[in-house]
This record gives sequence, structure tokens and C-alpha cells, in this order.
Amino acid sequence: MDVDIIFKIAGIGILAGILHTVLVKFGKEEYAYLTTLVGVVIVLGMVINLISKLFNDVKVLFRL
Repeated sequence: MDVDIIFKIAGIGILAGILHTVLVKFGKEEYAYLTTLVGVVIVLGMVINLISKLFNDVKVLFRL
């Protein structure tokens, strides 16, 4: 597993947190929550992709 994926996830989290804070300060709570939700969906997609690769590697390892 690369360390790059951890930094990407952390970067997306930091960016989503900053955007959420800025949008709340400007009174755009709906967009702030939408921004946070988009960040979570992007990270979830990345994690699901990694889990899929893990299952494929286990499948190849045990020749299933």
C-alpha cells in the first residue's frame, strides 16, 4: 500500500473541512454540508476501490 493514498485522503479531508468552515461563516450551511458529503463520498470511493483490490489479491493468492 502506498503512503500516497493516505496523503490524498488527508488532503481531501482538510480541504473539505476548510470549505465547510468558510461556507458556514458566509451563512451557506446547505452548501457546507453538501461539500462535506461530497468529500466523504470521494474518500469512500477510494476506500471501496482499495478493498476491491484486496479481495482480488486474496482471491489470486488462494486461487479461488
